[in-house]
Amino acid sequence: MPKIAAVVVTYNRKDLLLECLSCLQNQNFSDASQACETSLDILVIDNASTDGTSKVLKPLANTKQILYFNTGSNLGGAGGFNYGMRKAVELGYDYVWVMDDDCMPHKDTLQEFLKADTQLNGQYGYISSVCRWTDGSICTMNTQRHPLTKNITDFSPELQPCTLASFVSLFVPARIIKELGLPIKDFFIWSDDWEFTRRISRKYPCYLAGKSVVTHKSKSNGVGNIALDSEEKISRYKLAYRNDVVFYRREGAKGYGYILVRGLYHALLVLTKAKSKKGERLKTIIQGNLEGLKFHPEIEYV
Repeated sequence: MPKIAAVVVTYNRKDLLLECLSCLQNQNFSDASQACETSLDILVIDNASTDGTSKVLKPLANTKQILYFNTGSNLGGAGGFNYGMRKAVELGYDYVWVMDDDCMPHKDTLQEFLKADTQLNGQYGYISSVCRWTDGSICTMNTQRHPLTKNITDFSPELQPCTLASFVSLFVPARIIKELGLPIKDFFIWSDDWEFTRRISRKYPCYLAGKSVVTHKSKSNGVGNIALDSEEKISRYKLAYRNDVVFYRREGAKGYGYILVRGLYHALLVLTKAKSKKGERLKTIIQGNLEGLKFHPEIEYV
């Protein structure tokens, strides 16, 4: 019997988490060929929330398919997914379905993954869902890429190749995680999903399943922009630039070229678009890229 673990990473968003859990508990995969032999459990990975998440989950924990784990400290998204995937593999699940707490799977999201798994005869590295925002438009921060630097724009095909994907509904066989390792926890936030999915797509064909759809209830539908973001968020971008150097340098000369061109473009955006703290924003771009050159995080294995 194939065992599936839905790994949900949460931090101080208990209301969204409860909605996500409800969506997972209402999955209908009766039409999938292996439905009668499939079980779904939910692993909640709590990054030491302080909003009462543990209290709310206590009545549900270890019942109704839900297993609750508190990391003890805020490990960031990267650390949370590292922790959750490790737990899922150690507990013997065959497939790991990962998502943030503001990801709302539709009723047939898992069913479409299982149909794709059957169609592909299990020969893939991962399958990703189409991610839509609350208004039904494509969620730009979770848009898949194929090839490496080109966003996918046509989401109608039932299955299409995918090079990069986010952790907002990613379906991965446990054997792939065992072979290629866990997400890099030292990234903390940003690019952990791209690094992980690219690590897989280098070796195995990976896919976007057009009929597997989730809604991402993020606050806004957009990607981070250091030139336009608020002053209090500037420092966080250092991690983005640092992690991207690690990610793109594995692509060789083309990757380094992309980092350079993008860095110059972002600096130009700061100079022409930023309303405040231009010096701090430019310094963050430079420092992040320089730190990335000497940043060599470890890939952990289960």
